[in-house]
Amino acid sequence: MEKKIVFSGVQPSGALTIGNYIGALRNFTELQDEYDCNYCVVDMHAITIPQVPKNLRKNTLDVLAMYMASGIDPDKSTLFIQSHVPAHAELSWVLNTITYMGQLNRMTQFKEKSKKSDENLNAGLFTYPVLMAADILLYQADFVPVGEDQKQHLELSRDLAERFNSRYSDTFTVPEPLIKEFGARIMSLQDPVAKMSKSDSDTNAYILLQDSKDQIARKIKRAVTDCIGSVNYTDEQPGIKNLINIHSVLSGMSVDEIIKLYSGKGYGVFKSELAEVVIDALDPIQTRYQQYLDNKDFLEKVYSEGANKAESKARKTLRKVYKKIGFVPRG
Repeated sequence: MEKKIVFSGVQPSGALTIGNYIGALRNFTELQDEYDCNYCVVDMHAITIPQVPKNLRKNTLDVLAMYMASGIDPDKSTLFIQSHVPAHAELSWVLNTITYMGQLNRMTQFKEKSKKSDENLNAGLFTYPVLMAADILLYQADFVPVGEDQKQHLELSRDLAERFNSRYSDTFTVPEPLIKEFGARIMSLQDPVAKMSKSDSDTNAYILLQDSKDQIARKIKRAVTDCIGSVNYTDEQPGIKNLINIHSVLSGMSVDEIIKLYSGKGYGVFKSELAEVVIDALDPIQTRYQQYLDNKDFLEKVYSEGANKAESKARKTLRKVYKKIGFVPRG
């Protein structure tokens, strides 16, 4: 039997957090033995927000190195940089012509960003969900690992696949979400009702995968909790609940085991030992990450070979699309 196909991408818009690792990278690693996985550094998405070119290049290689440091094997998965495969932009243009303005107007993330500032309210920011759909549909993905906040974008991908198939005959696989319920959404350490984000203005709100041991310990010590004083897993204690989620995923202990372990102990003890759990989990990742970054030749080999593999898959789909919409083949 042929393996089902998975596609996912991470933006190189800055250092990655433990939220990115727990919600995405860690799960990517688990999928690669069971599925035909295509993992992309989506640098074209990143430029919807102004980028310093040298930083974008650095961040792109950082994400590539972190993919592998987290356990993604370029021999098992197709690991590549989005801008190296022009078919992403080419299919995006075709899909733009069957995407309704009303659909894009309803996109929650666009509405939120447009409220913050209209200074950089560019067309790319408005239409990037179409590029995201092109990313997915190019590889005939059966599944897309997504968090709850990305389900709306996946729905657009499904709508466009069905609309194109209806108009031109079956062409695209209609993708399904692959949602890992537990631990998929790690919250801010300073505002536990908001998702952890590397763009947060408060550096104590997130833990970066490259943070030092002292930084990790300090941020967890300062994490917002409550005045109840006991380690419980309830919505009434969102700060502690979030910290328990982090502990459970990284330690492998169940929530019940953690609650039992810290019964009668204060938050100080729990936070101190959680810091050790996080440090122990990130230490081998940080070591491998630095080894990959120090080997530029190997990184170039990985993204070059990955682009070749991705290009072969993407061109097969694009040729089919171009033929169906009536473009004259190049010959």
